[in-house]
Amino acid sequence: MSIINESMTSKEMLNILVAKNMEDARKAKERGDLVCWSSSIAPCEFCEAMGIYTVYPENHVVGIAARKGAPELLEYAERKGYSNDICGYARANLAYMDVQKCVSEELPLPDLVLLCNNICETLLKWYENIAYELNIPLLIVDVPYNHDKEITEENIQYVEAQFHDIIHQLEVICNKPFDEKKFQEVMKVSAQNAKDWYDATMLCSARPSPLSGFDMFNYMALIVCMRGKKECGMTFRKLKEELEEKISRGECGLKNAEEKYRIMWDGIACWPYLSHTYKVLKKHGINMTGSTYPSAWALEYTPGNLFEMAKAYTGMGNNLSLEGQINLRKSIIEETQCDGVIMHMNRSCKMCDFLQYEVGKELNDSLNIPITTFDGDQADPRNYSKAQYETRMEALVEMMSENIPSRNSSGN
Repeated sequence: MSIINESMTSKEMLNILVAKNMEDARKAKERGDLVCWSSSIAPCEFCEAMGIYTVYPENHVVGIAARKGAPELLEYAERKGYSNDICGYARANLAYMDVQKCVSEELPLPDLVLLCNNICETLLKWYENIAYELNIPLLIVDVPYNHDKEITEENIQYVEAQFHDIIHQLEVICNKPFDEKKFQEVMKVSAQNAKDWYDATMLCSARPSPLSGFDMFNYMALIVCMRGKKECGMTFRKLKEELEEKISRGECGLKNAEEKYRIMWDGIACWPYLSHTYKVLKKHGINMTGSTYPSAWALEYTPGNLFEMAKAYTGMGNNLSLEGQINLRKSIIEETQCDGVIMHMNRSCKMCDFLQYEVGKELNDSLNIPITTFDGDQADPRNYSKAQYETRMEALVEMMSENIPSRNSSGN
């Protein structure tokens, strides 16, 4: 019996499910059942099919950082020898693994770890360290970078072959045959949840947008942590209904404010300063309607087709060529009718940030759209300046107000 029902709002469903997912993992650990730590866009379908409780260190650190609890963990990791140039998520999680105490929900220690490097290369060494220190199995899906415009068949076959290895590894770890029937069910659920997530979040294209991108950040916890469970899709379908009602009433996603400008946010949120970054935008009537997040979990494949599943995980936005990343952002800007772009120069994501200059220049040249950047970090509050952010947003508003009439006349 589900713990959520149709009489609830999507936000109520979200809060119940996120808390339950973590509580279920803690109870599983107490019972002696297997708990897995997984990267955020690794194929959850395999562990779900084997009844392994999966939790997500990246999402856990988000909760810690948003509650201002990251500095103690970051400093612990640095005292242990981890450079402050390393990803803030990694440092905070590796510290938590030792101290097992934080300002957010307690995360049970894993019995195995699963990673897919389709979003980030740091994950390889980060998860390798976890597995080494805890002496537990490390399951890797190694995804080659897509240098060309199209994802090659060889790359997809390489990833598909690893899926078969994962199945064999899980059979050994769990000491039982792979549950093919449950796997087929989970694939259907996961694919449908991905579609429901995309359908709901892409309603940001309405004008005014019924959803602020900052609210979307909250719902993202569910698609990260429960993509293989039915309740996840139920929540996104409810969210879609609510947003469609707001569209019919002409309501804006900015609370008690008018939507004057629409922007695409490029990069991860600055979690330690989520409130400040939102309030500054709201003060100027800026709504975040565009983001790479809706498509990040829109993993489309035919349930039962491992080749298509491998292609979906290989074609993640972060794993595309420069041209692919530019085209992805052009599509988002056009679909969600953005007037400007904010690029978060995230100190934790150097590999992705290195492309932002070239991506931004091409977007500016081809779409005649103003772009601004700010320095920050997804977890480390020491790398953010409120004054810099506020000044950059004022400059962006000035550029957008001058640019919108000319863009409208040119048809861009």
